[in-house]
Amino acid sequence: MKTVGIVVEYNPLHNGHAYHFVEAKKRTGADAIVAVMSGHFLQRGEPAIVNKWARANMALRLGVDLVLELPFVYATQNAERFAFGSIATLHATGVVDAVCFGSESGEISWMKELAARLAEEPSAFQTALKQELSQGKSYPAAYGRAIKMLLPDTEEAENTRHAAEPNNILGLNYCLALHRLQSPMKAVTIKRQKAGYHQTDITDKNIASATALRRMIFERENVGLDVLLPYVPAGTLEVLKQEKAAGRFPMSWERFFPYLQHQLLTRWPEELATIHEMNEGIERRLLQVLPGTDSFFELMNALKTKRYTWNRLQRLLLYSMLNLTREKMARAECAPGPTYIRVLGFNEIGRKLLKKMKEVSALPVITRVPKNRHPMLSLDVQAGAIYALGYPQCIRKKEMQREFWQPPLQYENHV
Repeated sequence: MKTVGIVVEYNPLHNGHAYHFVEAKKRTGADAIVAVMSGHFLQRGEPAIVNKWARANMALRLGVDLVLELPFVYATQNAERFAFGSIATLHATGVVDAVCFGSESGEISWMKELAARLAEEPSAFQTALKQELSQGKSYPAAYGRAIKMLLPDTEEAENTRHAAEPNNILGLNYCLALHRLQSPMKAVTIKRQKAGYHQTDITDKNIASATALRRMIFERENVGLDVLLPYVPAGTLEVLKQEKAAGRFPMSWERFFPYLQHQLLTRWPEELATIHEMNEGIERRLLQVLPGTDSFFELMNALKTKRYTWNRLQRLLLYSMLNLTREKMARAECAPGPTYIRVLGFNEIGRKLLKKMKEVSALPVITRVPKNRHPMLSLDVQAGAIYALGYPQCIRKKEMQREFWQPPLQYENHV
């Protein structure tokens, strides 16, 4: 059975994702599709608008055969670590033949070439990247500039232009991870359709970015979810309605702001300085501006500068809310890669893949949280409990234990 892997967040799943799903199978000739998906918290350092089980449900309704969870330690980090964890998970299954991802360029050759060059000179690139970031550039701009410094040849001009786009950065890092793992999985990319990754406005009748859809959800919360129908598959809309009726949707950082305030206000600057990625004295600036804000949005606007991008700050505040120190992150994140493969959902084809994975997977495949677990998995469990704090009190107690009682979703209608 030929299988293609995809890396997703589905926040929420929309028509652009549906296009990617169809094209991934078509371009690779795959019989099955495996998705590795972020959990409750995402790469930009924000809570998913709806929990990972609901998003896995959306994926299964779309036709994904097997949904695996990307551990928190990779799902909430920069592009390089996010990409490495994703590719390492798919590689470890032993059943994935190709990886297909969206990009602004839609071309794979330059990514493979640059990945090979970067693998040869990783320290030089990291030095150049840090230098550009220290000058106040955004991560995408700094990334593009660092590549240009590393590859100054005139024939690389087009490549460096491509490298400043967010999905191209991810694609390049997927290729870099494949190179470092010496994975036999083939890399395939599809040009993103119409709506850009960060685009906040809806300009097309059928395709809108997840960012634009989240904005629509919060701005038109009283109107009802049917306004999403032109932009999302029917399965997505049905799941969102179910989650809203249960009080679990929509989720945003504002629901967690009181908990974040508590964590920050009960710690000395010296304690905050131990938080993962807390550096350059930003903890003092954080404590200075916090008392003058009464919402997460206000806090972010007070903190944000050219030097500290929105996504970087969100990740930093997420680590602060979880009291995730550099020491804890070091224990949870293992250099070789993920320590397990956690199953969130599957259909009949996925069941067959799981059976094969039990024979060939390089990592243990888990469907339940074991009592004795690696710190990497313990952090996933902690993140699940923290996410549940955003729910109404009447369902919070049960949801805080969901990591232990929820089995993988089984979807029987897609064969």
